[in-house]
Amino acid sequence: MIRATITGIAAELPDDILTNDELSNMVDTSDEWIMTRIGIKERRILKESGKGSSHLGAKAVKKLLEKTATDPAEIDLLICATVTPDHQFPATANIICHKAGINNAFSYDLNAGCSGFLYALATAQQFVENGKSKKVVVVGAEKMSSIVDYQDRATCPIFGDAAGAVLLEPSEADTGIIDSILQSDGAGQPHLHQKAGGSVSPASHRTVDAGEHFIYQEGQCVFKWAVSKMADVSGKIMKRNTLAHEDIAWLVPHQANLRIIEAVARRMNLDKNKVMINIHKYGNTTAATLPLCLWEWENRLMKGDNIILTTFGAGFTWGAMYLKWGYDGNYRDY
Repeated sequence: MIRATITGIAAELPDDILTNDELSNMVDTSDEWIMTRIGIKERRILKESGKGSSHLGAKAVKKLLEKTATDPAEIDLLICATVTPDHQFPATANIICHKAGINNAFSYDLNAGCSGFLYALATAQQFVENGKSKKVVVVGAEKMSSIVDYQDRATCPIFGDAAGAVLLEPSEADTGIIDSILQSDGAGQPHLHQKAGGSVSPASHRTVDAGEHFIYQEGQCVFKWAVSKMADVSGKIMKRNTLAHEDIAWLVPHQANLRIIEAVARRMNLDKNKVMINIHKYGNTTAATLPLCLWEWENRLMKGDNIILTTFGAGFTWGAMYLKWGYDGNYRDY
């Protein structure tokens, strides 16, 4: 049986760090307030002029190709999950391919909010398992600072910039993506969105002056949905694959809010030591959070580890994926 298996991972983080103390000089907040409510200590910000999500994405992809000794010409498909594309068009995936020297692939963007990487991974899985593609890159790349209002204390402490990329290849071993459940409910749109910039409300002097090109979020509503949906869908995927709690090596949750992560782990009855958490260092990097976790924990992952990825994002979108890790984590110099 052919399964799509992750065979390598890499990431890219901007050099500039925005701390809670620095934020408190920009807006009415404090380190204590942010840590208590969100669990974030600092986040990375891409400050270089003229650089967008493709800058981070391409760097992550180049590192991935070098790390896995993969010729760019071998890549058949690249999917970029992002809510902060370089441009309305062309696709940021196209730009990443050009920058990374990938010229034999087809590529496109996928937008599912913070669930984008998981949706893209499940999509890429189909191309690998049906034999259409042998080597697929999935990248989550975000410059969230470009749509954050740094005068809005409810949202500006949350988000950071980053990119993470994985290589997906076919394998006949007992590893790879085994199952996924992906869901959405458009009723969540009013609670988490960007008001202007699309076809309903194109950019104008009025929309810019009104600050409608920034993230709008109703935190309490999103919190409740995220906890229930992430825990429920993770439980469902465990049940239909007859997985007990002790069978799970790692839970990889979307890094939206430390309290959400802890609540999901409690509802799943999972030991906190099995939960990947790095939100305190990077914040919520939207489509990049899941690959950032896998990248940071790579040297602790072992071939055959049972891993559950789960996420929740604007839309509302959510999902969970069950996979068996494809290799021993014996390299990570990037």
